[in-house]
Amino acid sequence: RKKPHKFSICNYSCSQKATLKHHIKSVHEVKKPHKCFTCDYSCYKNGTLKRHIESVHEGKKSNKCSICDYRCSQKGDLKQHIESVHEGKKPHKCSICECSFSKKGNLTKHTQHVHEGKKPYKCSICDYCCSRKGTLKQHIESVHEGKKPHKCPTCNYSCSQKETLKQH
Repeated sequence: RKKPHKFSICNYSCSQKATLKHHIKSVHEVKKPHKCFTCDYSCYKNGTLKRHIESVHEGKKSNKCSICDYRCSQKGDLKQHIESVHEGKKPHKCSICECSFSKKGNLTKHTQHVHEGKKPYKCSICDYCCSRKGTLKQHIESVHEGKKPHKCPTCNYSCSQKETLKQH
């Protein structure tokens, strides 16, 4: 399928002009008037919010993989799952190193974190910053909240990271 509609700022391309307009408004202009009542998610289209609520909060995942137990709410996600997991397709290749990814967004994150050194997630308590949301969450839980969920089965040692427990 041809993708004649291109946006030079982020190299996004699509087959329909309306899709490009939606991309610009929802990603670059950050117009997201439809807000989820359960979490802080917001989006540009009401239909997108409805799918978010069904898949995230109601657990509706009607698309099932015929090869494994994977389930999802979006047909596109199932197609991408089959191509990346079962067919090993990773078409998005890093121009700097040997890494390749199944999703363009993952390549973008990789480039920003690994090659550009961007650390957009900042701790609100101390000066710590990192490149991944999950890493910041783990930092707050272990450093500021003192959580140590990984427990040794033979003694009463506990720690915040699985790798630390393996070394123990």
